Amino acid sequence: MKIIDAQVHIWRQTISPPTGKHRKVSQVTAEEMLKEMDEAGVDAALIHPPMSWDPTSQDMALEAAKKYPDRYAVMGSFDPKNPANKALIPTWRKQPGMMGLRWALLHPPEQKLLHEGALDWIWPEAERAGLAIGMMGGIFLKEFRGIAERYPGLKLILDHCGLNRLGQDAEAFIHLDEMTALAKLPNVAVKMTGAPHYSTQPYPFKNIQDGLHRIFDAYGPDRLFWGTDITRMPCTYRQCVTFFTEELPWLKGQDLEKVMGRSLCKWIGWDYKFS
Repeated sequence: MKIIDAQVHIWRQTISPPTGKHRKVSQVTAEEMLKEMDEAGVDAALIHPPMSWDPTSQDMALEAAKKYPDRYAVMGSFDPKNPANKALIPTWRKQPGMMGLRWALLHPPEQKLLHEGALDWIWPEAERAGLAIGMMGGIFLKEFRGIAERYPGLKLILDHCGLNRLGQDAEAFIHLDEMTALAKLPNVAVKMTGAPHYSTQPYPFKNIQDGLHRIFDAYGPDRLFWGTDITRMPCTYRQCVTFFTEELPWLKGQDLEKVMGRSLCKWIGWDYKFS
């Protein structure tokens, strides 16, 4: 079974400190990440450039995807405040290794733009171009739903399980009903990245397994994508893998193969060679 990580970061500098619990290191190179992937049994990974602390990280990600096309692809971004960037969208995927778009929109000024409609020019253009977009939609589920409903041809991805990013244990799942209700919209998928972060218990994180099962039951294996965000995980890379491959009794067979990579590639249009 091929295993593809739906989110990793690499960077060459820290103009600003890495956010949150990410490793406080000056760089993580493509080769360093490959070494970690190899040790964990991960075949490939989707790079999300951490532009907030390394503005050159997108160029670095594209260089990595060009150098290691069977190991890396990229979900990139541009300044969403500038409507002139509309011109970038039709040819976005012509950049080697570029699969789609991703904005976390973590901070209040960014969310203000979203709430005020300043980003509304992006959604129809991305829909027209067939670009998938990932966002930390668990922070703004109402607005995320509105985008998905208005643009049914736009493939959207809820980052980090779509849960309460600042919560752990039961607090992480306070919006679970609202989040799973989004599964009725067929253009919404969930990136199951960062799951161990939501538990204060040790591996195998028993207290979040029922919540993850509910997400699986709502979205199914075709719209769930395993991944790690490994540079901020509280456990080893290998444990991030085996948490899904060995510890979740309801995730087996073809469903497991889909969640561990096949469904991600299909959703974003990554022509990864599984055979």
